[in-house]
Formats: sequence, C-alpha cells, structure tokens
Amino acid sequence: MDSRLQGKIIQINDDFAVGPINDIYSSEGIENRKQWWRIVLSGGDYDGIVDDGSVGDDNLTVVALKEKLQQDSEEVIWIWAAQNKHDVSGYYWLISQLGDFQGRIFILYLNNLPFINEKGNIFYPVNLYDIPPREFVKAKILVRPVTLSEFEIDADEWARLGRENRDVRILEGGKKLSQYGPDFYDEDLKRMITGDWQRGSKIIHHFLAKGKNTTGDAYLLWRLKHIVQSTELDVQGELKNMKDFEIKLKATQPAADSVVI
Repeated sequence: MDSRLQGKIIQINDDFAVGPINDIYSSEGIENRKQWWRIVLSGGDYDGIVDDGSVGDDNLTVVALKEKLQQDSEEVIWIWAAQNKHDVSGYYWLISQLGDFQGRIFILYLNNLPFINEKGNIFYPVNLYDIPPREFVKAKILVRPVTLSEFEIDADEWARLGRENRDVRILEGGKKLSQYGPDFYDEDLKRMITGDWQRGSKIIHHFLAKGKNTTGDAYLLWRLKHIVQSTELDVQGELKNMKDFEIKLKATQPAADSVVI
C-alpha cells in the first residue's frame, strides 16, 4: 500500500507490563524474569513456552538489531507503539538499549490521536491492531526521531521503575507508568465470580470485556488460581488450563455487589 512502509517487521514478544524488571539487562536479571514467567505459566495453557522456543528470545532480537545497525549505516528502526501499558513498557525496555544509535531510531507513538474505523467513525486506538490497514499508511506521517533527551530521560525512568521492584505496571497517560503489587487485578477478577458455575476461561473473558485495566490471559489465569486457593469457593475440575475447571461462590456466600469497573 505504501513503499515507504516496506521493511522487516520485528515483534517483541515479552509483555514488560508485568513481572520483574529489576537489573533486567544482566544475565541474572534476564534469568530471574524467565523463572518468574515459568512460575506464572506453570500448569496452564502456556506452560513450557519459555523454554521450548515458542516465545523466542527478545534479548537476542535486540542483539541482532544492533548488529544490523552497526553493519549498515543507512539502516533505521521505527518503533510503533500505541497508548497502552504493554507498548509503553516495551518501548522503555527497547529504547534503553539503543542509545548508541541516536538519530537512527524513530518513534511512531499513537498517543491520543484520532483515526477512522471501518464504519467511517473517528476513534482513538488503544492498540495497534485496532487500526485498519489504510490508517497505517496515514499514520506514517507521525513518525519522528527519538530525541537525545528522550534516550536519557526514558532510560532513567525505566531504571527507576526497575528499582521499585514491583510486578504490575499501569499507564496513567502519555508515557507515565505507575506500579503495583502482583495482586493488582485480583479484586476486579473476583467480581466476575458468581453463584453459578463458570469455567475459568469464561471468567477471564468477562474480565477482559468489562475491566477498565486488563492484562494478558496467562497472567489472569495465574491470579485466578491464587484466588481459588486463598478464597472459599466451590471448585470442580482440575486447576490447570482455563477450560479445565469451573468455580462459583459457595451457596452461603453472598454475591459481590454489581460494580462497574
């Protein structure tokens, strides 16, 4: 659709909006994060993907990117990011490693910018996949170089977030991230549990559809299992994959008040 958009597309697979990011570029920090993911994914739908190659190694991806930039002085990188905590966290993680290539790293950040959907209506995309293909062609005019001050300030901010050593990052607006403990989503997830039997997959689906702040289903499954193990609920099936078990409130347990989240 546009020759300027021709180029290799590289995806960063990890979700840096959750999990430990302290000392994240050292061998110990990288392994610590991998081990955290192993624990989160253990016994669930995505068990084993950290070690079987399904996810890939984002650190090796960055090594390859830097080698390409060093070998080809004409090569540039465009970072596409939308207004969500996953993209912003990934941007911080990536940009902190590319400071040697200032002037050749560009950012295309869809921050509160209007686009046209398939019905011809104006909307503000939260994710890149919300945008129709023709709008990507228009979006390229937004691209700009990452400034020297951004390389410095954003790397410092990412390091500060790492030192806080918390597991959940929430976007407050712009590129401002706030951090919370691993149970941040638990109370809203509990509100999806009713007096009727529901599969874990249905509870997670309802949460993703209604929640103001959401995250990946793998993390939510891990938290739902914690809730089941720490709360008096009726459970049937095996606490493994999302569709392997059903839960409901105990008959004597009053349902939570209806809350819009």
